[in-house]
Amino acid sequence: MGAYLLFESVPKMVTNIDKHAQLATLLRNGLAGNQADYAKFLSTITPLLRRVVSGRIAMSDVEDVVQEVLISIHKARHTYDGERPIMPWVMAITRFRLTDHLRKYYATMQHQTMDISDLEEILPNLNNDVTEEGASSESVAELLKDVPQKQQRILNMMHVEGYTAKEVGKQLDMQESAVKVAAHRALKKIREKFAS
Repeated sequence: MGAYLLFESVPKMVTNIDKHAQLATLLRNGLAGNQADYAKFLSTITPLLRRVVSGRIAMSDVEDVVQEVLISIHKARHTYDGERPIMPWVMAITRFRLTDHLRKYYATMQHQTMDISDLEEILPNLNNDVTEEGASSESVAELLKDVPQKQQRILNMMHVEGYTAKEVGKQLDMQESAVKVAAHRALKKIREKFAS
């Protein structure tokens, strides 16, 4: 049974090796000035890149990253050594573009904080709505009375004063992740209070 599976996979390996050799030939021809082969190389590699990238990032970002990879391949095409296998070269470029994308994505996510309008959605309509112009400090204090002092401070800094979680962490000598957890718990406590 094991030998059968081994031999069954051989045609797939040969097919992949043939495809990789064909890609290498197309790129070499493209580097030699054959524009048709270069265009065919790009159109042949695109679905492969799409499959590789789609398993690692959100579907909405796949096409953008694939385009970035194709642009990088185009810019770096002169670095391809025609004597070496093509796929490690292509995958190295793909890995760099994916890393860049993920670095930007997580940097953006780090600086996002909950908008005060999100807090408004979780609060019920009270007799004295805290979002109205005539809201008193007593109504805000009433909302936060069951929230621990430190969490009150974090909510105030993030949602009233506009600090990011990282900035709050520096001022309160806390890890950024701990600030986010504390803010989440405080909001959860407010939600629970008014859900009952």
